[in-house]
Amino acid sequence: MPFEIPDNLEPAVLPLAFLLGEWAGVGLGHYPTIEDFRFGQEVKFSYIPGKTFLEYVSRSWLIDEDGAKVRPLATESGYWRPGPVPATGKAAVELELVLAHPTGVTEIWLGELDNGKIELRTDAVARTASAKEYSAGHRLYGLVHGDLYWTFDMAAMGQPMTNHLAAQLKRAG
Repeated sequence: MPFEIPDNLEPAVLPLAFLLGEWAGVGLGHYPTIEDFRFGQEVKFSYIPGKTFLEYVSRSWLIDEDGAKVRPLATESGYWRPGPVPATGKAAVELELVLAHPTGVTEIWLGELDNGKIELRTDAVARTASAKEYSAGHRLYGLVHGDLYWTFDMAAMGQPMTNHLAAQLKRAG
């Protein structure tokens, strides 16, 4: 599916332009404290003209062996905020990600975008009293042959940093 950079996109957001639009796909989840599972996911990256960030919403659901939706899983929303365009000779762009989850968790992520690869680590995690224990995360995103691949490692429920989720998303709109 062809992708066009909007004419009114702020220059500061240009390094993230490849994310714009809707993405959908399937992934695998596992963790030492739960059963392995398959999930479907829809992600939308959008922008507000004149702003230097991208809006982000992700929804996922448990799927069965045939790919049919069984029940909702996770939802997260937030803002992807690129740092200043790097000096000549440096390709990486600093990146901030602010996320909120309806489960009572908010996160601030810091990292870099470098030639279609994004790597982020939590800088801060805040939880409500009723939220499950979760202390740190690591995310890796990559654009490969037009598909968006991502993986998420977390430290939670007394476990050290361990892979929890991975998915392949295709441009959906």
